Amino acid sequence: MTSTDLTISNQTDAPPGEPILAGAHLRKLFPIQGGNPLKPAQSVHAVEDATFALYPGRALALVGESGSGKTTVARMLARIYDPTSGVIRFQGQPVKLGGGRALREYRRHVQLIFQDPFASLNPVHDVRYHLTRPLLVYGHARNAREADAQALALLQRVNLMPAEQFLAKFPHQLSGGQRQRVAIARVLAVRPQVLLADEPVSMLDVSIRLDILNLLQRLKVEDHLALLFITHDIASARYFAEESVVMYAGQMVEGGPSDTIIQTPKHPYSQLLIAAAPDPARLDENGKRTDTLPARGEIPSLVQPPTGCRFHPRCPHAMPVCRERFPTRTDLGRGHWTHCFLYSDNAQTEPAPVAGG
Repeated sequence: MTSTDLTISNQTDAPPGEPILAGAHLRKLFPIQGGNPLKPAQSVHAVEDATFALYPGRALALVGESGSGKTTVARMLARIYDPTSGVIRFQGQPVKLGGGRALREYRRHVQLIFQDPFASLNPVHDVRYHLTRPLLVYGHARNAREADAQALALLQRVNLMPAEQFLAKFPHQLSGGQRQRVAIARVLAVRPQVLLADEPVSMLDVSIRLDILNLLQRLKVEDHLALLFITHDIASARYFAEESVVMYAGQMVEGGPSDTIIQTPKHPYSQLLIAAAPDPARLDENGKRTDTLPARGEIPSLVQPPTGCRFHPRCPHAMPVCRERFPTRTDLGRGHWTHCFLYSDNAQTEPAPVAGG
């Protein structure tokens, strides 16, 4: 997907104001069950010290390879997972853990769009049920007639027309793109203020991905939604989100305006993602790359992750201090920041051996 294919325009210099949803120092461990009772208990260190904010009318892209912790962050915000530590704030107030009425009220405002639309829709219920159920549960419709009328309006908003023909259909009767539009219509039925989109187009045909992205962009503007856009494609993040944050093995390593991250990436991992992204400018007349793609290696085990910066075993610029501790945040100006000792005054300069190098 190239820039000429996109009609999304997201860059703006308007001040974001106050965040509607924010995470501060979020951490998530998943204990591993079973094993030898004589050995110490182990956990998957899925997310470490994640801090970010979502603003009305703006999108934040969370970028990284599979296994980097992006979905775990979204599920903590959706309250599917409880953070091991850290604080989630909605409209400036800490979100209390627990269930019942408080959880339902929170989810009235914060909704998650899943990656797989077929798995997220109940196959035994038709589209009418999927859309009218949240309308009735949250009191937006008083009876079945009102719920049907609003369901038709929701289908029209997501460009499923004629809407009347879709109400009685079941998920298996819809294409992948149509199912994802129904899933988006269902979250809109709650009238949320925040959308958490977990790779919403990765399961769809390339030919319809742009339509879904344009739909989400339009809804963001029309409803002034705060939107978290999770993707492994750093190039698409540039055109969809005003801000981007790069994650590696559960750690946030770089963030800032999306254009800045793409044009002048500072962290070695961000540079690796940019180098791996398809770019026609790097192809010769035979379609072969004219540059050399750096060795990527593998994401480390998150059961026993590397100490310090988790990227140091793969980093060509690793220094001894990178093994010892995770670098503090370095502000690079204009909202651009990174966690990397290359840009810190508090680091040793002698490179350390790189595993496999």
